Amino acid sequence: MTDRSQVEKLVKELHAARVEGDLERLCAVFAPDARLRIAGSSDGKPIAIDASRIARIRPWLSILVKTFRLSRYQLLSITIEGGTAAAHWRVDIESKITGIIVATELVDLIEVRNGQISSQIEFFVPC
Repeated sequence: MTDRSQVEKLVKELHAARVEGDLERLCAVFAPDARLRIAGSSDGKPIAIDASRIARIRPWLSILVKTFRLSRYQLLSITIEGGTAAAHWRVDIESKITGIIVATELVDLIEVRNGQISSQIEFFVPC
C-alpha cells in the first residue's frame, strides 16, 4: 500500500518540476515502464499525447519544457485514495515561441507504484 503523504509529495514534485521546467526532475518521478497521456484543446485544436515507457515519455516532456513556461501555479484540490490521486490545478502557460499566455486548468489522474508515477492522464482546457 502507498502512503497518502508519499503520493501527495510525488504529485507536488511533479507539478514543481513542470513549473520550474526541470526535465531531469520531471523524468525522475516516472517509473521506467510508466504511461503518460495528455489530452485537451488549445485555440480550438485538439492535442493528444500517448507514450509508454520513460524512453518515449522523455522526448514529449522535453518538448513541453522547451516550448512552454508555466507560472502562477495553484493546486486547487487533490484527492488521494491508496496509490491513486486526482489533482486539479491552474497555471498560466506561456508559449516560449509566440509569447502568448493562456490561463489553463488541468486535471491529473495519477497512479503511483513503488514511489514513482506508473500512469498519468492529464486533461487541460484554457480558462
